Amino acid sequence: MATLALPRKTLHITAIAVPLAGWTLHTVLRRRLIQAQRDPLTSTWRREEFTDRAQRLLERHPDEVVLVLADADHFKQLNDRHGHAAGDTALAAMGTRLTEWTGRHGVAGRLGGDECAALTRIEPRHQGLRLEHLARLMTRPVPHSDDLLPLAVSLGAAAPAGIGSTNLPTLMRAADAAMYEGKHQGFIVQARPHHVRARSVNGRREGRPGTATAA
Repeated sequence: MATLALPRKTLHITAIAVPLAGWTLHTVLRRRLIQAQRDPLTSTWRREEFTDRAQRLLERHPDEVVLVLADADHFKQLNDRHGHAAGDTALAAMGTRLTEWTGRHGVAGRLGGDECAALTRIEPRHQGLRLEHLARLMTRPVPHSDDLLPLAVSLGAAAPAGIGSTNLPTLMRAADAAMYEGKHQGFIVQARPHHVRARSVNGRREGRPGTATAA
């Protein structure tokens, strides 16, 4: 029985197409994996992925990073007054602005609900000015349905030099305590050593959602 011989040009094209098809599949799967690690509303990283990336960045640059926690003020009232679509718009704006602020040297994530976080590299001498810029950026009104939504965000920041620790959970706890010290005040609070000593339950400031324990 005669064997069908393929032209050499066809064999050459096939040899190229096979690895290209494999690479295309790899690219598609990787893109889907990254999308699964992103919060669909804010386009920032989900909590676990944010924590992993922040930890690696902190380990590489322990003397040049600053962590920020951002919590939307009066978020329930915003939803009740303007609708849930407006609340989603506000959260998306928070994510976009944090991502813009961190730039290529940092990472932003959504921790849950109306709370986001960011960690980025900033030289210590520039951290104060960059944090002031963030405070102004986060409170700009948000365009929504041919109108402007007011946006109020409480911010707390923690840097290893300011609290004497390079431990990520400690930085987050200190930033959380600092944020609630200035809650609804319209300015960013930078954590100091005493914020590390704030009482906590399950790794979160006492009284925060999620800290209740069984009697």
